Amino acid sequence: MAPYVCPTAPYNRLMAFTPAWRNFKRMQDLTVAAATLIYAAAVLDAVRRLPGGASTVLRWSLLFPAAYLGFSLVIPLIVPTARRWLAKYVWMSFRAGFGQSPGSVVIGVALLLGAGLFIHEEVGRAAKAGLAGADVFSAYAAGIGILGAQAVLVRTLERVPDLRAQILERP
Repeated sequence: MAPYVCPTAPYNRLMAFTPAWRNFKRMQDLTVAAATLIYAAAVLDAVRRLPGGASTVLRWSLLFPAAYLGFSLVIPLIVPTARRWLAKYVWMSFRAGFGQSPGSVVIGVALLLGAGLFIHEEVGRAAKAGLAGADVFSAYAAGIGILGAQAVLVRTLERVPDLRAQILERP
């Protein structure tokens, strides 16, 4: 079965999601992947540039930020108020056209690259100051966690009957 066919509703198994919804869902996934790759590149850059040895730098760039990533990924998915708020934000992002036009994709990529450039600059400042770590890693990891929660909530929204009716193609 194709990945865009909803497996949860047997009565309309052959109904596919609209192209706009498929593009939006794909953009959510690609945003998480791109942010993670940018983060990985920043960690490698930090290991190369920051003093204190690899173990100290990895502690500042992976271990501590992992807690921020975990909290920002899990809290919005288990706290009902946060879940409702973020799901509403995800739906509004879809309705606004995020990830459905070339301009939207370019803006999203530019924001991610801007954040990556900011990390690069902060690592440079930390290296000049002789610091072993940069706090910016925790902030960026928390952002990746929120992006991951949004990608999960996209799948949750597909099961909401009122919204589902708006994102399924009509035969």
